[in-house]
Amino acid sequence: MTTALQDLEARLQSAIGATVFGMQPVVRALTIAIIARGHVLVQGVPGLGKTLLSKSLAAALGGRFKRVQGTADLMPSDIIGVHMFDTVRSEFVFRKGPLFADVLLFDEINRAGPKTQSALLEAMEERQVSVENEVYPLPPGFLVIATQNPRDFEGTYPLPESQLDRFMLRIDLNYPEASDEVAILERYSRVHAHAEAPSLAPLPAGALAEARAAAERVHISEELTRYVLALATASREHPQLSLGLSTRGALAVLRAARIHAGIGGAEFAAPDDVKAVIGMIVPHRLVLAPDAVLGGVDEADVVAALLEQVPAPR
Repeated sequence: MTTALQDLEARLQSAIGATVFGMQPVVRALTIAIIARGHVLVQGVPGLGKTLLSKSLAAALGGRFKRVQGTADLMPSDIIGVHMFDTVRSEFVFRKGPLFADVLLFDEINRAGPKTQSALLEAMEERQVSVENEVYPLPPGFLVIATQNPRDFEGTYPLPESQLDRFMLRIDLNYPEASDEVAILERYSRVHAHAEAPSLAPLPAGALAEARAAAERVHISEELTRYVLALATASREHPQLSLGLSTRGALAVLRAARIHAGIGGAEFAAPDDVKAVIGMIVPHRLVLAPDAVLGGVDEADVVAALLEQVPAPR
């Protein structure tokens, strides 16, 4: 008998798999983020289907979808909205921007300037926007799916640490397997094929709420909590890092491990669940020390070292 968590993942795999190919692990990661109400950063070189993946997820979730294209001249008001004078009412009225959506796709977020990137901080954490002493709530299911190009690409601005920490997880897209790439070429080789918007049936009403309730019933032991805390503490003391894992990041690891365990049909989370999710939650939150950068070390190497260093509970 499948659980609500397994049923939700199966539905998303089926829906999104109709438009993108070979991304089953990516869809599982997205499922974890959706259940945990976490925002998602998708990284990869151009042309791997990041935008199509995001559109397909939004279509599967239903709700209001908006897209923002990151550019160097994009301003915060282009995302949040502006006050405009209403001649009928003879007063200034706030015209909401694309930020007020259930699902916001921010394409190539690291091509936007730092000021515009920072405009998302309050929205992502508190699900509200403050404009001229007024607070405007965002939809309850507000989700940011941001895509970014690798940091060494021309015309990109590194995301600030405070914003990276607000993305629950980062998904790194690589080139597809040959069989999947053949399927992509056969499916989308028609003229104007990419202009077609994904037409997917949204999730049944209540499916997401049931999955979230099922995730809450997955047990987290005190030993596992202490294990995640030990990993966070070790990262803060690691000689190759100038910034370790935050408390928000440690919470994200525990939440993701709980959901991962539930998707697997378990009633409690185990260290193996932590190890299964830590690679997409921790690396983008770490900041390497200058010596480590010069030595060619990357964040994933440090995470692997931390897992070797900190003993897992039995």
